Amino acid sequence: MSSSKIFLQNRALGYVSNEIPLVTRYINLRRENLIITCVGRAFHTYSSDRFQLLSVSPQHETDITCLAADSYLVYTSCGNQIYAWRRGIELKHTYTGHKAAIKLLFPFAANLVSIDESGTLKIWDVKTESIYKEIQLDFTATAICHPPTYTNKLLIGSSEGKLQLWNIKTGNKIYEFQGWNSSVTSLEPAPAEDMMAIGLSNGKIILHNLKFDVSNITFTQDWGSVTRISFLIKRQLMITGSPKGTVVVWNLEEGKVDSLIIKAHHGPICGLQCLPDEPLLVTSSSDNSLKMWRFDMSDGSASLFKIREGHFKPPVSIRFHGTDGASILSSGNDSSLRVFNTVTEIANKSFGRASYNRKASKKKGNKWADPLIMPPISTFTSETTRDKEWDSIVAVHRGIPTVTTWSFDKSKMGEHKLCHERFKKNVSGQKGISATCACLTHCGNFAVIGYSSGHIDKYNIQSGLHRGTYGQPTAHKYVRGVYVDTLNQIMVSGGSDTFLQFWNFKKLNLLSKLELEDTVSLFSWHTESSFLAVALDNFDICLVDIDTRTVVRKFTGHRGPITDLTFSPDSRWLVTSAMDSTIRTWDIPSSSMIDILKVDTPCVSLTFAPTGSYLATAHADRLGIYLWFNKSLYNHVSLRPITEEDQITEPLPLTGINQETLECPIDEDADEYISKVQIENTITMSGLNDARWQNILNLDAVKKRNKPLQPPKAPAAAPFFLPTVQSIDFQFDLNGVGKTDSNTKAIPETLMQTVFAQQLLKATSLNDYQVLFDQLKLMGPSALNYEIRSLSPEAGGTYELMVKFLELLKQVSTSNKDFELTQSYLGVFLKYNGRALAQRPEAINSIEPLSKNNAWEQLQNNFLLCLSIVEYMKNN
Repeated sequence: MSSSKIFLQNRALGYVSNEIPLVTRYINLRRENLIITCVGRAFHTYSSDRFQLLSVSPQHETDITCLAADSYLVYTSCGNQIYAWRRGIELKHTYTGHKAAIKLLFPFAANLVSIDESGTLKIWDVKTESIYKEIQLDFTATAICHPPTYTNKLLIGSSEGKLQLWNIKTGNKIYEFQGWNSSVTSLEPAPAEDMMAIGLSNGKIILHNLKFDVSNITFTQDWGSVTRISFLIKRQLMITGSPKGTVVVWNLEEGKVDSLIIKAHHGPICGLQCLPDEPLLVTSSSDNSLKMWRFDMSDGSASLFKIREGHFKPPVSIRFHGTDGASILSSGNDSSLRVFNTVTEIANKSFGRASYNRKASKKKGNKWADPLIMPPISTFTSETTRDKEWDSIVAVHRGIPTVTTWSFDKSKMGEHKLCHERFKKNVSGQKGISATCACLTHCGNFAVIGYSSGHIDKYNIQSGLHRGTYGQPTAHKYVRGVYVDTLNQIMVSGGSDTFLQFWNFKKLNLLSKLELEDTVSLFSWHTESSFLAVALDNFDICLVDIDTRTVVRKFTGHRGPITDLTFSPDSRWLVTSAMDSTIRTWDIPSSSMIDILKVDTPCVSLTFAPTGSYLATAHADRLGIYLWFNKSLYNHVSLRPITEEDQITEPLPLTGINQETLECPIDEDADEYISKVQIENTITMSGLNDARWQNILNLDAVKKRNKPLQPPKAPAAAPFFLPTVQSIDFQFDLNGVGKTDSNTKAIPETLMQTVFAQQLLKATSLNDYQVLFDQLKLMGPSALNYEIRSLSPEAGGTYELMVKFLELLKQVSTSNKDFELTQSYLGVFLKYNGRALAQRPEAINSIEPLSKNNAWEQLQNNFLLCLSIVEYMKNN
C-alpha cells in the first residue's frame, strides 16, 4: 500500500508559536497590524483586531530558522534557502546562493539582507532575486538593525560583543563599536535620534548614542539575558523580555522599572513587539502561546488582553465531546484541560490548570510559581446529558487518589474533589495509592472510580458525595478499567487479576466473572452496541459483549503496550494504537485487520468523531492534536484483510486551517483582478443599485404614494402695489399698458431641448452613443424620467430625437452590455412615446432592430439547458 486505505492526513490543531520570534506588519488596505508566528515548517498569520488565524503557509522542506516581514512580503529561511511569500500563502520569490544555514533576515527597502552561519552577508534585490552585494563579516553576527535617518546603513551586533555600522550601498564598514564584553542579543532603534537600544546576554540594556559613540543610560534586568526589546513611544516606555518568561517595563523618563509581568509565559520570551500608535504589546514564546497585553491598568501596567495558546507540554489523553464532532477535549502534561475546535480555532478554550485550591491559585495570579498545581490528568471521561446543570467531566490525576470534576459549559474546573476518607488518613498500606480509571454514567449523575489499591467507589456528581463501594474489601488487586452500561444496570470492572467482573450498579453486589488470557490494561466502550474493548498486557485486544458477558472477538498483532482504543460511530471498526508506533483498524464483523498505519512517534491517545468524519490522535513528545480524514465517508473504499507486511509509514498531518473559515490577509501590493468588459455570448449587468432602474416605470406611482396627505400651505399674499407717477396729485403710471414689443421674436426650438437632447442629435458613431448612455447611467430616476419624456414633440422634442434615442438603445443592446438598463430605458420610452411613434411609419422601422434582438431568448435557452442537464443527472 502506498497510503492508508481509510485515513487521510488533514491538519494539526493546537500549534501557535515556537522559539522563532514573531514579526508584525501593517497592511494599509486592512488598516490593521498582522502578527506572524512560526510553527515548525509553516508560519501562521493572525489579525491583531480579533486575534483570528487568517492563514497558514504551505509547508517548508525543513523547520523554519528565520522569519521577517515588510508591508509587502513575508520572508522565511529554511536551511540555506530564502523564500518570499505573498498574502502568507503564495510563494513569490526564492533566493538561492548561501552555502550555510541562514540565521538572520532583515528587509531593507527594496532589498533583503541575509546573514548565514559562516558570516556571509548577502544583499538581495527582492524583485529580481539577484545578489546586489556580498560581504564577509569578521565576527559572528547575532542581531541586525537599521538606525532611522541613517541612509543605507545597517548596525550589526555580534556574539563577541562588538557592533559594526555598514553602508550596504557601497559595501563599506563605516565604524566599529567596541561593545561591553558581552554578547549582543537584541538591537532596537530608540525613539530619540541617533539612539539605539542594545540588549546584552548579561542582562544589561544600553541606550547608546551612535553619532558620538557614548552610552547615555544603562539598565540591568535580573531575569537573565535580554531576549527582545521594543518601545511604547507615546508613553516613553521600553519593554524587554527575558529567558524566564518575565516582561520588564522600563520608564525612560525616570530611568527605572515601571512595572513587571511576572511569568508572562511558561517559557522564554522569544518574540516581543509593541504595535504602533496603540497601547498594545504582543509576545510569543516557545511555550506555544501568543499573547496580547494592554496598558490599561490604573498604575499604568499591562493586563492580559487576548490570548492564543495550546499545550506547552504534550497531550496525554484526548476525547471528542458532544455529538457534532466539533469539540475535542485534551489533557496535557502541563496539568491543563483544553478544548480544541475542529471548525475554527476561535472556539479553542482553556479550562485552566488543575489546582488543589483554585481560589488561592487565582489570587496568586501569574506572579510566582504555583505550588498548588495538581499532577497532570492521566485520563478523563465526559458526558453531555447534564452539561448545563452541573459538572460533566471527571478527571483522574497521575499519582494521587483525588479525582476532579470540570464543567464543559462553564469552561472551568468544578468545585468537587472526589476522594474517599480511607485515602485521606495516613493508614498503613494506603500510602501511594492513586486513582487509575473513571467512568461517568450516561445519565450524568454518577461517577465510578477505580484505584490502584483495588477499590472501586461510586460518587454523585451533583453533590460530590460518596454513594457506595464495589467489593469487600476490594474488587481487584489493581483496577485498570471501569464501565457502566446505558441503563445503569451493570457495572463492569477489570484489573491486574485477569478477571472481568460484572456488578449490579445499584445494589453493588457481584453478578458474575469472566476470565481473560492476561491482565487488563485499559477499557474502551461503545454505548449503543454494548461492546467493551479490553486491551491486555500481552498486547492482545478482546471484544466483550456486555449483554451475553462473553468474548466475541479477539484481535492480535500489536508488538508493544496498547495505549488507546476507540470505536467508529457505527461500531463496525475498532481503531487501536500502541507503543510500536502503529495505528491499526480492525473490522469487527470479519474479525480482521483492514488498515495499518505506522507513524513517526507512538500515538498515546486517539478518538473517533461521533460523526465519523475525523480520527484525532495525540503523539508522544508532540504538542499538537492531529486530525485524519475518514476517506470512506467521501469515496468508495474497497477493504480487505491485510497482513503485517502491508503496513506503510505515514507522516503526521501538518498545521493547516479549515478551508471553510479561511480568510487570507490582504497585501498592499496585491494585483487587483480586472475582469473582461464583455464575454462572448453572454449578457453583462450594469452593477448599479436596483433602485436606479427598477422604479423608473412606476415613478408616477411612487410620487403619488409619497405625496403628502395635506398640500403645503401657500405663503401669505404680499401687499398689492401699483406703480405711481411722481406728481403733486396721486395717479397711477399707465404708460406701459396696452403696448406690445414689436421686436419680440419666436423662441428657437433648440432652447426648448435639454443638453442631452442636443448632444443626441449630434451623435453619429458607436462611441458617441456610448458616451451618452454613460451620462444616462449617472442620472437619478427622476432626472432620467424627465429626459426620456422630453424627447416627444408634446414635451418640446422632435420625432428625430425619438429616432435617435432608439438608435442609441440599439447600439448598446447589440453589445450585450448593461442589459437590464437597456430594457428598463426602452420600457420607459415606449410608455410615454409609444402613441407618438405609432403615427410615424419611419419611426416604427427603427424599432424593428430592437425587437429582433433576442438576447433574453438566448439566455433563457441556456438556463433551460442547464436545468435539463441537472434534472437528468439527479434522475440517473
